[in-house]
Amino acid sequence: MQAGEGSAELKFNSRDPVYLQVVRHFKEEIATGRLEKGQVIPSRREIAGKLKINPNTAQKAYKEMEEQGLIVTEGNSPSRITTDEQILSLIRSELITDAVDAFVQSIAKIQVPVEELLAIVKSKVETNYSQAAKEEQA
Repeated sequence: MQAGEGSAELKFNSRDPVYLQVVRHFKEEIATGRLEKGQVIPSRREIAGKLKINPNTAQKAYKEMEEQGLIVTEGNSPSRITTDEQILSLIRSELITDAVDAFVQSIAKIQVPVEELLAIVKSKVETNYSQAAKEEQA
């Protein structure tokens, strides 16, 4: 991923710390395959400019990603996405679990029967996936 290429746009929310939103963005890019294992990522300065964030925030995000094992930085070489298959697999699981947890919390008040809820979710996901496939072909 070169700065400005191939990545989904990042829109910051006011609830979560910006550096954690940057980390989540990278996790989403990895989980969707837009960033591949071993791929060089932009420097901290480049990502700060691209995302219009403070360079210290970018530094904090990269430090967090290094601590989580998402990226590897050796000496003066550019940072790269990890090649550790276990970490890469956990990223996807974490994102799915977080999304499901948020959904379950938001829907719990309505007390929709599980079978009805699953049917609705299945229908919505299938519709969304087919629309995305059509957009990719266009």
